[in-house]
Amino acid sequence: MQVTPLQGAGAEITGVDIRHLTPGEFAAVRQAYADHGVIFFRDQSLSEDDHIAFARRFGPININRFFQAHERFPEIALVLKEKEQKTNIGGGWHTDHSYDAEPAMGSVLVARQLPDAGGDTWFASMYAAYDTLDASTKAEIADLQAVHSARHIFGSAPDNHYKANRDTDSRIGNAAAADVLEDVTHPVVIAHPLSGKKALYVNPAFTTRIEGYTDQASHELLARLYAHAMNPAHAHRFKWQPGSVAFWDNRATWHWAMNDYHGERRLMHRITIEGCALN
Repeated sequence: MQVTPLQGAGAEITGVDIRHLTPGEFAAVRQAYADHGVIFFRDQSLSEDDHIAFARRFGPININRFFQAHERFPEIALVLKEKEQKTNIGGGWHTDHSYDAEPAMGSVLVARQLPDAGGDTWFASMYAAYDTLDASTKAEIADLQAVHSARHIFGSAPDNHYKANRDTDSRIGNAAAADVLEDVTHPVVIAHPLSGKKALYVNPAFTTRIEGYTDQASHELLARLYAHAMNPAHAHRFKWQPGSVAFWDNRATWHWAMNDYHGERRLMHRITIEGCALN
């Protein structure tokens, strides 16, 4: 088994079948995941049961509240775009489940049906985003808290993100659950639960404001942090192939699914693993 760090973000792991990880291989995979924030595998042959078993080795599975579920495996959320649909799921920088009091640890995404071209996913390292901040910004954000919400993305208001894009209705649902989900706060800078490294923990999709700041000051600081985190030097563009698997840490990365394959079908299976409170 070999772990190869990638430029910008993440690492690719080769020479291993993740259906049959030995205890030593599992420990090495877990360490690479903690160190790099996102790890990629090629040429895997995972059934749905294999996918579930791999995810469960890392923790309890989160049953997604908003995505369409696999008809036989409720643990698997479908990340789907049909040929005739225009809007994809996850088409902007974000990190999953930051709106939860205990945000998801990570997500394991398996390619099931891919377009002939396009449909890549960008991943950005929030370790690198924090490390490369200037000293004055690090001092400013050291003790700040940010508010995270799901209502403006998954809720029932007509101008909410997925409601405003009607061709997602069959794929994103349960808006009532988002409507009653209370906003939560998390540190702007976290100590990663596995690696101990500091990471920037705000994202453009679900972070709504900086607690204790005026609206204008909050907007200006978040805009500055986002612009810094979006630096291509912090990111890797992953090209999916049959048998590809990506396993990302929601506490250490952002991701963005490209929507550049109109007229073709793309189906991915996603399992999300429960996390813990962040400090």
